[in-house]
Amino acid sequence: MNIKELENQSVVLLGKSRAFVQEEFISLMKYHKIEVLKDVDESVDFIVEGRMLTPYEQNSMASLYEKGKYTFVTVDELENALAKELNADMLLMSLKLSHDKERLKAFIENSMISDELFFKLMKMYEWGREDFFENDENRDVSAAFISRFYENIEQNHNVQYATTGFFHLVSQAKSSALLGAISELEPMSYHPKIVAAIAMSPYCDEALQEKLYKQGEEFISEALSFNVHLKTSFVEEFLEDKELGKNVARSLNLDDTLFSQCKKFASSLAQNESLTLSMQEELLSLENDEVNLGLAWNEKLAEPIILELIQKADEKLRQELYENSVMPEELLAKAYKEGLFLSSLAKNENTPVEILYQLQLDSRYERAVKTNAAFGKHIQSENIGWLV
Repeated sequence: MNIKELENQSVVLLGKSRAFVQEEFISLMKYHKIEVLKDVDESVDFIVEGRMLTPYEQNSMASLYEKGKYTFVTVDELENALAKELNADMLLMSLKLSHDKERLKAFIENSMISDELFFKLMKMYEWGREDFFENDENRDVSAAFISRFYENIEQNHNVQYATTGFFHLVSQAKSSALLGAISELEPMSYHPKIVAAIAMSPYCDEALQEKLYKQGEEFISEALSFNVHLKTSFVEEFLEDKELGKNVARSLNLDDTLFSQCKKFASSLAQNESLTLSMQEELLSLENDEVNLGLAWNEKLAEPIILELIQKADEKLRQELYENSVMPEELLAKAYKEGLFLSSLAKNENTPVEILYQLQLDSRYERAVKTNAAFGKHIQSENIGWLV
């Protein structure tokens, strides 16, 4: 609905407001020249159905419905319309001047305001140098933040009251704005692992990478080195460092130029899942045992490379290769028939399920099969429990 439809009119609110505290709701309605009455009189055309109706109000609602002369709107519809018309600059200035922490918290907990306004409000909130859930106010604000952005919160509602909720948000986030807002929360100083997760996220854009890097923390540089979309200047800097360079070579989303830059870390580069077939062929041509082992671990290995590696006499190399879920099912089945690399087959998520059933009957491979994610998923889908 459009809030202008109600300007210069009177409405009756049955029950209570939801997103806005009652006082704020009345104030906003007054700002839009809408009078909120407690009882129906001749000036009323609109009835607002709020939350927590008393038995008396429920009876009144039924009676007013029967008369058929009023327009009914839900408080959610009305509050959503009010939220769209908020003057953000005026609100922020008002909150800044008043230092009204309760009012600020009420707006933060309001799910109907825009994300842009929400992020600005969060910058105003003072955590008192305490952690997310260290006091009641911080707990409420943290819960509001998590529940606002957490996917499928209704299926995991308790997560909003745990620091792990922020970890989950980072893993779910597909917005650099959200990641940046999380990184700026004062209690993040207590949680370097969450900051590191932000730095590693593929949705951490170059501006946020730069901002995090300027904190000067060694753990942030290490985390950034795993970012698949690492800023070019950081790529060049990190490749000068042995450990960071290995991470970059293994993680970066490659093009021909980046591939050439990373060649000095060839064994790590071989594990990079963005390698094209021609890049894999070039690495294979080096005929280096460590590079070949890196290729054997690569879960995006091309079949022509698999077929070449499998012919090599290196037993450890072949064992790792048969453990890689990229291995075609027919090659895994062939190895099983020949009694080869059964321990690797038991761990491989691409091993045909009927073979895994057979392997789990052997005490030597039973544990590996039971910890095989693909087999566990199959058992759950069939709902048949573990065979003993």
